[in-house]
Amino acid sequence: MAWNLDSDRPIYAQLLERIQLQIVSGTYGPGDKLPSVRELAAEASVNPNTMQKAFAELERSGLIVTKRTSGRFVTEDKDMITQIRTQLAKEEALSFIEKMKELGFEKNDILALLSAVAEEPAEQRRERA
Repeated sequence: MAWNLDSDRPIYAQLLERIQLQIVSGTYGPGDKLPSVRELAAEASVNPNTMQKAFAELERSGLIVTKRTSGRFVTEDKDMITQIRTQLAKEEALSFIEKMKELGFEKNDILALLSAVAEEPAEQRRERA
């Protein structure tokens, strides 16, 4: 899977966000072993030092842990993963709401729009996108 990275933001931050998203979405579950820095760097087409910087930040946050000679693993703290997932969802929701208000939508309009879109079949949503 291609890693689409923007040139307007630090690469390590984008890598960090991508791995964090893979963890909170369940791609990597609690206690799962992560691929090596070199493997992920090759997959993302980035310098291994850049990937290492992202891993170091994830480790500092406690989301991943290093076990000597065994590699890096996702934390087994399910509450931490849930907290991060919820925080990321809140940030996305706030960004969306701000954009909708810029477009002139009020709270009830936003809720009605979300409800209508959520009830559409997935195929129909993809066709429009």
